[in-house]
Amino acid sequence: MHADLLRSLPAPACAYVYDTAALRARAAMVRQALPTSAIFVYAVKANGHPRVVSALAAACDGLEVASGGELALATAAGASRIVFGGPGKTDAELAAAVAAGALINVESVHELRRLAALTETPPAVCLRVNRPGGGLQGSHTMTGVPTPFGIEEAQLGEAMRVPGVEVVGFHLHAVSNNLDGVAHAAFVRSSLDWSVRTAGELGVSLRVVNVGGGFGIDYLSSASMDLSPLSPIVVPAGIELIFEPGRFLAADAGSYAATVLDLKTTHGRTFAVLRGGTHHFRLPAAWGYSHPFTIVPVSAWPHPYPRPSVRDREVDAVGELCTPRDVLTRGQHVSHLRAGDILVFGRAGAYGWDISHHEFLRHDPPEFLVV
Repeated sequence: MHADLLRSLPAPACAYVYDTAALRARAAMVRQALPTSAIFVYAVKANGHPRVVSALAAACDGLEVASGGELALATAAGASRIVFGGPGKTDAELAAAVAAGALINVESVHELRRLAALTETPPAVCLRVNRPGGGLQGSHTMTGVPTPFGIEEAQLGEAMRVPGVEVVGFHLHAVSNNLDGVAHAAFVRSSLDWSVRTAGELGVSLRVVNVGGGFGIDYLSSASMDLSPLSPIVVPAGIELIFEPGRFLAADAGSYAATVLDLKTTHGRTFAVLRGGTHHFRLPAAWGYSHPFTIVPVSAWPHPYPRPSVRDREVDAVGELCTPRDVLTRGQHVSHLRAGDILVFGRAGAYGWDISHHEFLRHDPPEFLVV
């Protein structure tokens, strides 16, 4: 929790803390759990802080990016392998990806033609495919239903007729934040079988099967997806099996902390008003859940007026924004909480700052502490 570090910040404190040792340990755990020959790259979209990206570029086999900005981060971090995906690539981004030697996950037949027109040397690509029935249970479904992601299976023949590119495999990312390891292993085996069969039908010399990420964590408990069912998977000779975890690698290595500015009870509910909120950590509001917090007590109270406090009470942790939707937690019981104490929201190292609406009301940003 880094309580002493948080107490040392000027009051009122507001900060993200990222732990690089935790990042490296998590990456080592993932590597041990995956099939022996598998490749795993960190999905930069989960947390693009340069020091997080650098730590995971070294600890993983490379980085997965989804924009020109993320590509620049990956090259600056010296990633040994870069995978580039996303449904809205510009010509400039495609050209930069080719120049960086990235493996490109192509999202449509039109994108494939645009890419072919940008370079004289055929680039190696994977076709991202939205397979019918190819999905999993999770927070965001990517395949098996109408989405902007990937090429419909019926259009693969048309894609294979586009000249000027070298199709080396398939990208089959299906879901975000799946908690069922057994189901995930079944999905990976199905993806390998489908890829081998479809490559044979299309005449693809299959070298890559990318099954994306989707390893889940439970924000309401300490549970995470069990990766052990993945390790027995047998990868056919000559095929690189690529995983692209993001949340699973970064979430537990980060926390968001904010000082309680006020404690007030209105119409029977008690609110802890924070120096911070959803403009820094949007995930709880975006997903509609209450993110648990712990309390760092701060003994100092250098003020002449009484210190607001509550005991044995349920409180809502809310932010400093002028909207009733600026809520991080509803109804969490506290034994004792005072204005000036610091609330710490764990599992905030992924999809925290990066997805939040920073400029709303123009409050000062949090500090970023990397240890």
